[in-house]
Order: sequence, then structure tokens, then C-alpha cells
Amino acid sequence: MCGILAVIGRKLDKQKLDKALQLMHHRGPDYGASTLFKKKNTEVYLGHKRLAILDLDPRANQPFSIGPLSITYNGEIYNYIELAKEHKLKLHTESDTEVVLAMYKKYGKDCLQYFNGMFAFVIYNSSTGEVFAARDRLGIKPLYLYEKNKLKIFSSELAPILELVESDIDEFAVRQYLKLRMTVKNHTIYSDIRFFPPAHYMQNDQLCRYWDLDISPKEPPSDEELYSLISQAVKLRKRADVPLGCYLSGGLDSTILSYLVKPEHVWTVGFPELNEFKWSTLANQQLKSKLHQILVHKNEFIQTGKKMIQERKEPLSVPNEILIYLMTKEVKKENTVILSGEGADELFWGYDRIFKWAKRQKNFDLRGFDKKYCYGSHRDDEVLDYALEGIPGKTTLEKTAYYFQIVHLQGLLRRLDNSTMRCSVEARVPFVDHLLIERLAGTPFEWRMGNSFKEPLKRIFKELIPKEIIERKKVGFPVPLENIFQKQSQSTPMDAWLQFNLQTLKIKH
Repeated sequence: MCGILAVIGRKLDKQKLDKALQLMHHRGPDYGASTLFKKKNTEVYLGHKRLAILDLDPRANQPFSIGPLSITYNGEIYNYIELAKEHKLKLHTESDTEVVLAMYKKYGKDCLQYFNGMFAFVIYNSSTGEVFAARDRLGIKPLYLYEKNKLKIFSSELAPILELVESDIDEFAVRQYLKLRMTVKNHTIYSDIRFFPPAHYMQNDQLCRYWDLDISPKEPPSDEELYSLISQAVKLRKRADVPLGCYLSGGLDSTILSYLVKPEHVWTVGFPELNEFKWSTLANQQLKSKLHQILVHKNEFIQTGKKMIQERKEPLSVPNEILIYLMTKEVKKENTVILSGEGADELFWGYDRIFKWAKRQKNFDLRGFDKKYCYGSHRDDEVLDYALEGIPGKTTLEKTAYYFQIVHLQGLLRRLDNSTMRCSVEARVPFVDHLLIERLAGTPFEWRMGNSFKEPLKRIFKELIPKEIIERKKVGFPVPLENIFQKQSQSTPMDAWLQFNLQTLKIKH
């Protein structure tokens, strides 16, 4: 897990690029390096900040090279051991970085089909001058892209790009944020900077999709198959050469992960007046890990939020992103890897209110979707039409399921990466394993929803986790916005949160 910066252009200033790279020191405090390649009229800079997780030896540092191929890579390929064995790779390290590059050397772009993990990387071939970039299927790991005036910049964060170039605010993207709590379709709030799209690679300056989610109807898995898929996803994500812990709110998803992992340390966070400490304590009674309950106060929340927004140069998605950051600062004292439950609600339709609505709708109703889903209280049909345009599915339920799995999940993954990597901690999300997602896509409403909230998960883990957790009603990640923004009575608490982010960035709207 790392921070990467790759720049392709003419007459590059390595000293200036290294300074920009240093803005991501928090993503990789263990080692930093860069290389500048020159070929004819083009120069290629590969910069890397390393957070050592696998093969802690300096031999695994990046940029990493095999012959003319060099890579700067952020992420984890969890099945790297199996890939090395199955494809008879001759390796000199025990890192997944070398496996990625060796697989690319052997299979080119087709290497992406073999990877199970989260990744964003750029590979440069000094013999041919070709640049190859790719991002994982679900967009777990971030990658920003700037392309203008024959200059191309890939970066794990916005700040290094804005250190190198200027970009105006994208007013339509700001409207997306105010309505959806996030930007969609690879927009950032800057007009010249985009997200490199998930499930895509770039070769010869062309973006190509290498994966999409098939939502055609299929029979559900047996309980045995589902248990195997989830436990295998967790098992793979336990691979690390550094200490590993789990978030444990006492909700169903985090409790399942914690009981499968059985870590030495588990973590939860909340406010004095609003928290889940009772539930995390209950969940931990049988688990017997060391439970850390982190308290956050109102003033600390506000000041930390301002600092995060200013350093990131972009708005935060959800208020609990600040809580995750403050909790993870404490996590870093014991763990460098943390497991988190993002993705379970998208898999098992934990947002039961909107999925029950979608099941009842014969024709897609934009007003209904707005009422059930959107965060900004104002009306903006143009933004909603844009966000939903092209979403596949024959029914409202199919469209809603795809939207949550592919679009909505992006906001949660950005939240998790931003708040954990700022603390030099790698977060892993077993419920975003693409094999698990592919298997469950298209399974029937009656199986996924059942007679109670997340019934398949409750059924297969009822013997593992406490009965009280199984029967607990779903709650969100609590943040008392009404108290924090109580003076702004002219808007809803969520509207006040969104405006707080834009005002911190001095964006008027």
C-alpha cells in the first residue's frame, strides 16, 4: 500500500516532481524514491512512497524493475502466492509487486484478469516507450488523472497534481456533490482532473474496460458456497508481514469479520453522547480481543474535518470519514493493516428501504429515487439523470442494485482509503472481493432480502457470532450532525455538512 505519482511529458523538473511526491508521505513513510526516464522527446517520471506490508526487505522497494519494465504500484494482489506458483514465475522477492510486473511481462494487459485484489499502477517500458496504467475492478484504490497540453499525470491523491498544475473548479461536479454527497462518472471537483475509471486500463493513450458486472438473473449460492466465498475472501486479506486488526462497531458486518479473523486488537469510535460502545463491548465478550473505544468531541470533529479537507484539496463524502481518521490514528499504534466491512450493504441490500421501494416499482421513478436515496434536500434532476444515465438493468430493482454496487460504493471506498492512508494504515475490504460480488449479482430479491435484514449473512454465521448481534436492527455510522451544525437551522444537517466542506475549500455555490 503506497502513494504513486507518474508523469509523462517534456522537459520534466525532477526536483519539482519529487516535492509533489512528498505531499503523499503519509501514504508511504517507510521508503520513497523516483526515477526519471528520457526517450527521444518524451520523459517519464515514476515516483513512489512505500508503506511496507509484504516483504519488508528493501529489495521490494519501488519503483521496481524487471529488465526494461518499471512499475510504481499501490495496492495488494492477495492471490500473489498462487499466481507465482500457477504461472511458474521466477521471482527474486516475496512481494506482490514483482508478481504484478512479472505477470504483465508474461501476459500484457491480460494479466489483469488474474488479479484478485485492489490496485492502481503505472508501468513504463523503457525499450518501447509504452506506458501502461490500470485500476482494480471496483475502484478500491484511488487513481487521479490529469491530461492536458501533452502532459499526463497519474497520482494517488489530488494534492500532488495541484502542486504541479492549476485547474478550475467544475461547477457541475460541485452540484453532484451537493446532491449525491460525492461526484460520479469519474468527475472530481476540478475541471481538468478525473478519476482514472475503475475496471479500466490505459494503453497507447486509449482507455479500455476489462471488466463489468453481469447482473443477469442467476440462482443463489448454497449456504456452504456463500460461507466458503466469504471466508476465503477474508483468509486472503489476512496476508501481511505486519500486525493486522479489525474495526468492530458491534454491527453485523464488522462482527463477522472480527470473528473470522480473531485479531489481537479491534477498534471502534464514537461521540460521548452517540456511539456503539455497548454493542462493540457485547461483540467482544466472546471474541476476547483487546477492544479500543475511541472518543471524539465536537470541537475535535470540526477542526479535524477542516484540516483533512484543506490537505486533501477536495470535500469529504460522509461525516463519519472524520471519525474513521481519528480512530485510525490510534490504530496505527498497534496495526498497519485493518479490515473493514465496506461492501456488505451493497452485496446483501442492507439499504432495505430503497431496495424494497425498487422492488415495487414497475417503471423507474426519478422522484422516488431522489426521495429514497439523495442526500442534498434540494431538487436537481439534471444531476440525477446524469448519474443514472447508462445504468444497466431491465427493472428498477436491477438498476438500483447495479448503481449501489458500482456507483454508490465508490463514495464509501474513497472515504475509507482517504481516512486510513492519511494515518499510514492499509484498509482491506473482504466484502468487495470481485469473485463474491460476481457470484451474488443477479440473485433473487427474496434470497438477498429474506424475511429479515441481511438474512443470508445471519443464517450462515448464526453459530459464530452472538445472538444479540444477529437480532440487532441496522443503524448507520452515528454522527450527531444536528448538534454539530445546530446554528444552521436554515438547512438540514446534511446540507450543512456539505456546505461546511465547500466553505472550507472556499468554493462558493
